[in-house]
Amino acid sequence: MPSRSSRNPIRCFGLTGGIASGKTTVASYFAEQGARTVDADAIAHEILLPPNPAYGEVLEHFGTEMLDPSGNIDRRKLGDVVFRNPEERRKLEAILHPRIIARQEEMASRYLREEPNAVVLVEAALIYEAGISGRFLKMVVAWCRPEQQIERLMAKARLSRADAEARFATQMPADEKRRRADFVIDCSGSLEETRREVASVYDRLRQLLRSA
Repeated sequence: MPSRSSRNPIRCFGLTGGIASGKTTVASYFAEQGARTVDADAIAHEILLPPNPAYGEVLEHFGTEMLDPSGNIDRRKLGDVVFRNPEERRKLEAILHPRIIARQEEMASRYLREEPNAVVLVEAALIYEAGISGRFLKMVVAWCRPEQQIERLMAKARLSRADAEARFATQMPADEKRRRADFVIDCSGSLEETRREVASVYDRLRQLLRSA
């Protein structure tokens, strides 16, 4: 994948963070401020539905045991496989990532045609891991303490600590993402504190667009 310096970025911003770091909440607060947001996880849900080609490719590789009773791919079953097997995770990423990236850019471009001065953010968990941070003007990282991430993930996904830690270990450490960020939103405090930080960063992103 290209680095930040190897291609001109599209006129939007990346929003990422570790698993259960608060990035979806941050995205909702940016939307409250007036930003247009693109949700990579929602795109992944969409492209895994039949009759999309990714649906067939996932079943061909991982087997029909990944299906739920309604005939859709059970993302929890699939997650149990790929989070414990790096080779299988890379196979799934090879199927999904190119399609997700293409759809992200399509949606971001449409939003900018509709509203040329909009702050557009692409919310995706694996921007750094996929090597695509260079596609964005600036990177915003949602951050909280690693122990908070694990506790939140256990509660959200109803996972054991061992399973939560296994998923946590597949991603770049939260502090490394924070180090690479252009802007950091601290999600370790109250929701109101996070909302105020988002409002401040939103104003700075608008200023960047005006001066570009």
